[in-house]
Amino acid sequence: MTAEPRTEECLSFLVRHAWLSMRGVVAEALAGHGLSAAQYGSLLLLQQEPGMTVADVGRKVSSTRQSANEMLAGLERAGLLERRAHPRDRRAQQVFLTEAGRARLREAIPDVQAVEGELEAGFTAAERDVVRRWLLRMTTAGAPSEEEIPTS
Repeated sequence: MTAEPRTEECLSFLVRHAWLSMRGVVAEALAGHGLSAAQYGSLLLLQQEPGMTVADVGRKVSSTRQSANEMLAGLERAGLLERRAHPRDRRAQQVFLTEAGRARLREAIPDVQAVEGELEAGFTAAERDVVRRWLLRMTTAGAPSEEEIPTS
């Protein structure tokens, strides 16, 4: 008979618990910038990949297209991003940061980095590197290939 795993032995539980704890601390840092963690992540994504569609953003932030659309609508109302017609798909819109969006992101990044630095304190550079590589690998575990990802 196999013993039932304890919560501290269950990677899924630990990762979720760590994310929820970290999200709370990061949310406090972002509150002063009028951003949620999901909004901050979306601004980061759009800075890296201007012109993503709403569906692209939803996939990258692990939300439904509808939820991503609502979140992006709030950022658009705040003047932080703009939508433009997609050049090849009349059903889709591309999303771009405005100058105000880039400025808000520039202001928020140091606060988030400071929080992350505090959370990483006590770990060696090698330990931080291993955790980052593991997390990056886990982000693709079970992810559908580009051909399998629906676009609408």
